[in-house]
Amino acid sequence: MNPYVLMILLSSLGLGTTLTFASSHWLLAWMGLEINTLAIVPLMAQHHHPRAVEATTKYFLTQATAAAMILFASTTNAWITGEWDMNNMSNPIASTMVITALALKIGLAPMHFWMPEVLQGLDLLTGLILSTWQKLAPLALIIQVSQAIDPLLLTSLGVMSTLAGGWGGLNQTQLRKILAYSSIAHMGWMIIVLQYAPQLTLLALGTYIFMTSAAFLTLKTSSATKINTLAMAWSNNPTLTATTALVLLSLGGLPPLTGFMPKWLILQELTKQNLPATATIMALAALLSLYFYLRLSYAMTLTISPNTTNSTTPWRVKTTQTSLPLTISTTIALGLLPVTPAILMLAN
Repeated sequence: MNPYVLMILLSSLGLGTTLTFASSHWLLAWMGLEINTLAIVPLMAQHHHPRAVEATTKYFLTQATAAAMILFASTTNAWITGEWDMNNMSNPIASTMVITALALKIGLAPMHFWMPEVLQGLDLLTGLILSTWQKLAPLALIIQVSQAIDPLLLTSLGVMSTLAGGWGGLNQTQLRKILAYSSIAHMGWMIIVLQYAPQLTLLALGTYIFMTSAAFLTLKTSSATKINTLAMAWSNNPTLTATTALVLLSLGGLPPLTGFMPKWLILQELTKQNLPATATIMALAALLSLYFYLRLSYAMTLTISPNTTNSTTPWRVKTTQTSLPLTISTTIALGLLPVTPAILMLAN
């Protein structure tokens, strides 16, 4: 892609998200979401592969539906209350429609079916943008309107997302689909605690972005898109293989890695709010996700590729890709747990 065109598209992505962040008016927020969608569509379709075009079409239709629902809900709210302000979502029908549309935008269950299909058709870097940056604007809107939403609805969305994300990823062999289900499960963790401690939602979002970036950049470096490709990765880059296994376990939420921190604090907050049953379901749902991360770690580090393979084993060739973003995201994805008290102090 032409670097100037790429620069314009990435700038538009940033502009759309910033516009949504800065707005307290529904029309401005909707405009930001639309700019965001239109800026990523050319990035998704840039390879002209039928699979990429299909994924782009699915994504566009989903996002357009969600944007239309947001516009309809905010217009309904303005018609009833007489103002477009986000903080005045006093109409229950409008607020339920808004949360449904935003859940569709970020892929919360039961509106998550587009997410694995779309991610599977994209290259890894565009998939990384879709899994991280594209979640920011809708999540900012969800945080702003969360106090007007029925708590039972938010809890249901959170529990269903963690269960759907865990179950959906169990039988997958495609790495991008596994990361899509991982994204759905993590979104569930963020939504479940939103009404009690929004700062924990932001903490979970921050750790999720770094862990997912580390995972995607690792797969990009080793050019892996299927599980059986991972068995060949050890000969190519042994150090990267070791850190990747740890990043995947961090995504699963195992101590003493960064991924344990948000899960631990969210379960603690749910228990404080006298919701032991919800906390138990969430903890059990996390085990489902952990299983498929363990499966990936096992394939990478404890198996070797079959000796009957016809292809030559990839050896340690120098990569031309920049490794700084991967290094930073991997370090953060593995080592933040000891600074939990400092992060908590800043959050409170």
